Amino acid sequence: QVQLVESGGGLVQAGGSLRLSCAASGRTFSSYGMGWFRQAPGKERAFVAAISWSGGFTWYADSVKGRFTISRDNAKNTVYLQMNSLKSEDTAVYYCATHGGGSGYYYTHEYDYWGQGTQVTVSS
Repeated sequence: QVQLVESGGGLVQAGGSLRLSCAASGRTFSSYGMGWFRQAPGKERAFVAAISWSGGFTWYADSVKGRFTISRDNAKNTVYLQMNSLKSEDTAVYYCATHGGGSGYYYTHEYDYWGQGTQVTVSS
């Protein structure tokens, strides 16, 4: 069993920045990839970013490329999402998840454990 706890969400003005953290426990953190997804009201959960187990590979949704950066610290069992130049359309609940080991990173079914989510609200 894996436990994931997100933190760092909040209210920020458009153009501002936030850094989300996701602390993992219950399994060897460095053995699996991690992803961030988000879900806005009335919408499906959508891919934001992912990182390989080593941190050597990253993937991003087109909507966040150049603004968001995913990183991980395997010594701290934590994955981060640095979000810059935030827009109102970034408002959502953000979830981290553990990758299930398949070849893809963009879809929710490729992840097996999820955190409870943290709210990000960007005011315009």
